[in-house]
Amino acid sequence: MENLSAKTDDLILEMPEAGEGETGLIETGGLLLVAWVIGLISVWVGVGTSPLVALPGMIVFFLCSVAGLLLARFVPVSIPAVGWVSLIAILITVPGVPGADWVVEVCKKVDFLSLATPALAYGGLALTGTEFAIARRSGWKIVVVAICVMLGTYVGSVIIANLTIGLG
Repeated sequence: MENLSAKTDDLILEMPEAGEGETGLIETGGLLLVAWVIGLISVWVGVGTSPLVALPGMIVFFLCSVAGLLLARFVPVSIPAVGWVSLIAILITVPGVPGADWVVEVCKKVDFLSLATPALAYGGLALTGTEFAIARRSGWKIVVVAICVMLGTYVGSVIIANLTIGLG
């Protein structure tokens, strides 16, 4: 039993306190601006849309994101920032809202898949210290499981994409 308790003690990870690791508004805005520039470049490289053509739509996306982050930080309602951003985007595109037609028109010029690709790539590559600690303690078996999961997810996505494309 002592051997089992020693192994379980090794698995206990220190978790940061609530509020630790939160970024300030200036830093978050800077990171959002970097993501915005990468998105503008990826639309240009991915589908060939000129940055000047995509710029108005990207500005709308940026302003919605900033407004959503500000609301999440200062409104005393427990809604995540992505919820606020989505709510703002929905509200400014509702037919009948002044300017909604213009917003929809400029945002149509921005290819969503081109924006999603770098974000998803970063999300797939971003690892925290806690995740590295788990990987070190898990050993080589976790690598085999991770490869199987990723391969299965990819193959499943390909099958769903082929079925969906065949419907159109």
